[in-house]
Amino acid sequence: MREYDFEPVRGLPEQLPPGEELLWQGAPRWTALARRAFHVRKVAIYFALLAVLRIAVDWSDGLSMASLFQGISWILVLAVASIGALALLAWAMGRTTIYTITNQRVVMRIGVALPMMMNLPFKQVLTADLKIYEDGTGDIPLLLAQSVKPSYTIFWPHTRPWHFSPPQPMLRAIPDAAAVAATLAGALKAYSEQSEQAEETTVPPAVVRNSGSVLVSKGEPLS
Repeated sequence: MREYDFEPVRGLPEQLPPGEELLWQGAPRWTALARRAFHVRKVAIYFALLAVLRIAVDWSDGLSMASLFQGISWILVLAVASIGALALLAWAMGRTTIYTITNQRVVMRIGVALPMMMNLPFKQVLTADLKIYEDGTGDIPLLLAQSVKPSYTIFWPHTRPWHFSPPQPMLRAIPDAAAVAATLAGALKAYSEQSEQAEETTVPPAVVRNSGSVLVSKGEPLS
């Protein structure tokens, strides 16, 4: 029995407190996760190039067709094993991951062998980005306050690629990303307007529709 087998609310460690509302829940599309996080297409292309190169070399040496196929058999075995393992890992991560947006926070239940719950209150979120892909899925990375120091290793692959300092937790490969981003933008805007904490510098939340640009910002936009 795992820690989250009996969640009081799916994807959450406990019942929502009074005043907090569940706005959206979802999970990565595992096929998109396999392509963009585990790069199965690039791995397939790599092994295809190896096979073509091996065939070209053996053909130039005058080997028979049977010898040609025998020469690339080990490449095909490695290709199937590698791509299969990566696809299985992507499927497992997509199946065990649950992203949750409420009117006060983002919660990420992640991990396959060691599932864990990541709680990101809106007061810690500085900006939210949006990138939409051709298949309709998208990524929504979150830039957190400097006082928050998330671990890139712990959050991966649910983190913005190549952003190590600071790491940016990310809702990754989610279907209908534009609608989810709009929900998050509205929730962040409402939270900012209703927050009782006075800030020395207040910047009105900005909503930008261009893919890859800032969705909601409490400060400087992401570069």
